[in-house]
Amino acid sequence: MAMKKHIVCIDDDPQVLTTLRLVLEHEGFQVTMAPGGRQGLEAIRQLKPDLVVLDLMMPEIDGWEVYQQVKIDDALKHIPFVIFTAKGGPIDRTIGLQIAKVDAYLTKPLSPQVLVQTIRQVLDAKTDKAAGSGR
Repeated sequence: MAMKKHIVCIDDDPQVLTTLRLVLEHEGFQVTMAPGGRQGLEAIRQLKPDLVVLDLMMPEIDGWEVYQQVKIDDALKHIPFVIFTAKGGPIDRTIGLQIAKVDAYLTKPLSPQVLVQTIRQVLDAKTDKAAGSGR
């Protein structure tokens, strides 16, 4: 039996976290919830998850800061990120996908099916890349 993929969800909105956990656990993922950037960074460093779902607008440490901290850490920089944010403007999306090179950029509100589908695509792409790099 395959190991459950582990996802860390970072969002300062408890309702969003609860919804993410319900949806993702129902889909067979192991989920760790972090109610802010600081807790999220700690969870990522401790757990080294398969993927991170990250909100951008949070007090203290925002999502971009979390993302940058992870990407400069050699032990963690391979972890894919799905940005899940209310910042849905074209410039926000461009910064996320083109400049920061996040793996996916989703805006709230969003159907759970699209979220799960996107997460699976990112994880599959990561698996394919890992399998293909052994040549």
